[in-house]
Amino acid sequence: MDRTHFFSAQAGRTIDAPARVDASFAIGDVVRHRMFDFRGVIFDIDPVFANSEEWYDSIPEDIRPGRDQPFYHLFAESDDSSYVAYVSQQNLLNDSLGGPVEHPDVHQVFESFENGRYRMRRALTH
Repeated sequence: MDRTHFFSAQAGRTIDAPARVDASFAIGDVVRHRMFDFRGVIFDIDPVFANSEEWYDSIPEDIRPGRDQPFYHLFAESDDSSYVAYVSQQNLLNDSLGGPVEHPDVHQVFESFENGRYRMRRALTH
């Protein structure tokens, strides 16, 4: 299997990952967490776990996700707060019918919400 490497500032190290990964979700998709009561819009995707070891070890072992799957950066919201979340693919479900996300940073990255998903600002695409 072909491999690639990328530097993760969050992890503070170079990450080894498969050259091709099948992500179930895309940037702009609205998702919700499978176990916890929050939802969000995806603004970045890591092909494998690329956060710090302290972050990974803080997840209780009985629910800790595997490292070798896509991890998604979300502008997340719950009933009482907005924040950035980092979630494994196995813990996300589609929530396109839930409407737009009210996170205050959404409009810095996305220009519109149409047909259940966000469209990235043209200036941020290549």
